[in-house]
Amino acid sequence: MQACLRVLRAGPGATVQDGGRHGYLRFGVTPAGPMDWTAFRTANLALGNDDRAAAVEIPAGGIEVMCEGTPLAVAFAGAAFEWRRDGRTLPKPTRLRLQPGETLSARAGKDGTFAYLAVENGFDTPVVMGSRATHMRSAIGGIEGRMLMPSDVLPARGRSEAQTADSFEATIDAPWLLRDKQAIRVVLGPQDDYFAEESLDRFFRARFTLTPTADRMAYRFDGPEIVHARGYDIVSDGIALGAIQIAGDKKPLVLMADRQPTGGYPKLGHVIRADIGRLAQMFPGETCQFSKVSIEEARAALFALEDEIAETPSRLRPLRRDLSSSELLGTNLIDGFVNANDQIPQNRD
Repeated sequence: MQACLRVLRAGPGATVQDGGRHGYLRFGVTPAGPMDWTAFRTANLALGNDDRAAAVEIPAGGIEVMCEGTPLAVAFAGAAFEWRRDGRTLPKPTRLRLQPGETLSARAGKDGTFAYLAVENGFDTPVVMGSRATHMRSAIGGIEGRMLMPSDVLPARGRSEAQTADSFEATIDAPWLLRDKQAIRVVLGPQDDYFAEESLDRFFRARFTLTPTADRMAYRFDGPEIVHARGYDIVSDGIALGAIQIAGDKKPLVLMADRQPTGGYPKLGHVIRADIGRLAQMFPGETCQFSKVSIEEARAALFALEDEIAETPSRLRPLRRDLSSSELLGTNLIDGFVNANDQIPQNRD
């Protein structure tokens, strides 16, 4: 019997995402994939999965699922959501073994925007152009190319090998998921020459506020105007993840996972890949500052972060359970008994 998760409740924007749909950008097909690749990869590696395996991306609206079929190993990581198993609070991030009939729920907490729920072997949703990633604007991937809805069933790939040892259930010591308030790092180019030095200085000195229009396609910021020196129309060219466009309104627009393939506004720079996860976890109304780094610094930051994430399997700590009174009363806590009149053994070696 195949293990699966049945969706009982899903907030707006919950989707299936894998490592992304790559190789089709020249045909106008957007990669999609996770908004916070660091949390997505951490959840998968905690289960021994391929780090591109399909998982559920959960925005602030949260989700509730039920395990069906056979026991199923799951792991979650990302924003500071409140996770519950059959109503009992769980630590985060965590790896669990769900039994059929058990429920798992996530509600947004005080920090961060996206969390990821992975299952052993990944979800077995249809593959479209080499990927299970959902791109809702083109309605491809995931479940019928749309956000998840109650009663959707998400099958796990292959038979779950959910281990029976108590040590399997573990918390994930992942300090790289803790958001700091450091500036979001940016590499200049390729059209930074469309801006005067004064505008570039203003961009890196100012603080910008994420607006409520932020979505999986782009994060729009409000703040001081960044004035173009050579106009704001260019011949359209390719758009990479993290590209910072300055359109006619003179405000920064950072292109995210569901970005369009091409764009015709000057790109001041790109948010480095190591900081994309931190940027994705911002919520509307939150402010940030950008800082300029070299390509060499951006590569070093990425390699350092990838090395940290690769340590996930060695950073699993046994899950400490908070036992309730009813569980204690229903558990045999006696390992035997002795006769008080018996002699105490003298040799204790």
